[in-house]
Amino acid sequence: MENQNEVPHEPGRVPKQPLYPPMGMPQTEFLRQDPRYKSPVLATLMSVIPGLGQIYVGFYQQGFINIIVIAGLITLLAHDGVSDSAKPFLAIFMVFYWFYNLVDAFRRSTFYNQALLGLGALELPEGEKLPGSHGSLLGGVALIIAGVIALSYTLFNIPMEWLGHWWPLALILMGAYLMYKAIVSRSKK
Repeated sequence: MENQNEVPHEPGRVPKQPLYPPMGMPQTEFLRQDPRYKSPVLATLMSVIPGLGQIYVGFYQQGFINIIVIAGLITLLAHDGVSDSAKPFLAIFMVFYWFYNLVDAFRRSTFYNQALLGLGALELPEGEKLPGSHGSLLGGVALIIAGVIALSYTLFNIPMEWLGHWWPLALILMGAYLMYKAIVSRSKK
């Protein structure tokens, strides 16, 4: 007698993962057999390097935002131009954000795995979507610009001192882009 839990498939095609676990198998064990499964513990451990856990789960934009925020805070704390009275605030915020990054990676991987099982008991916060296979225009442009700058330095020995003065422009452009996206999404409602 055939296993009633298997999903029927066409000859020559790989059968799909059954939609529910076999009798007696815990859902978590069943889910771990799916190649799309994302380990919440691994996502959390990877987030010791800010953003890496989110990237592992597939939330690339959030991962890059996390690394930019932490790197920006480290840069501000190391810069002599920042007043000594602001440094404790920046340090406490950096520690908070770093821990938020760890918790967020665990939470996102858990939501992702629940979506794989088709469980809808917990909903993603408003504005959140599960990662898909779509790209990011902003991320692609940023990587191309960074690659061109690095290549011009390594191949053509173009000095990089200007980058030390102009890096805040990237933060301004990112903020403008995020504001633009917020305005466009509100006008669609």
